[in-house]
Amino acid sequence: MVEKTLDLDGFDRKIINILSGEGRISVTELARRIGLSKSPTQARLKRLEESGVIRGYRALYDPILLGRDHVAFVEVKLSDTREAALAAFNKAVVVIPEVEQCHLIAGAFDYLLKVRTDGMIGYRAVLAEKISTLPHVSHTSTYVAMQAVKEDGVGGNGGGGT
Repeated sequence: MVEKTLDLDGFDRKIINILSGEGRISVTELARRIGLSKSPTQARLKRLEESGVIRGYRALYDPILLGRDHVAFVEVKLSDTREAALAAFNKAVVVIPEVEQCHLIAGAFDYLLKVRTDGMIGYRAVLAEKISTLPHVSHTSTYVAMQAVKEDGVGGNGGGGT
């Protein structure tokens, strides 16, 4: 399914770039930074939100401080890749909270998952009880991350955290 892209000008792109790093910035400050007055900035912001370009705002947390420092990337191979099988897998995987990302891949395997847990024991439980039981999974391969160098568009810490 190909979605139509919205025609964005330089001001729209500046708004998006600023908000992607500073979601709590005031409209007044946003307007000052992009070089427009407050009213047209608010109108552009509203249009970007209503059109779905800006899908929402959220808090970014430090998973290390929350004890979720184990990151694994999991290759998933399905036994069936027809559309109904892919849809069943997609529907089931999105409800697993430990799966931070899931991507359909063109290659030797079908999906690549980013899984974050509190350690190897927690990861093994997620793999055995949740990932391996997803519809049409034939096998998985796990790669454990040792350090996040760049994550969420921000440079990772140099201290060895994931």
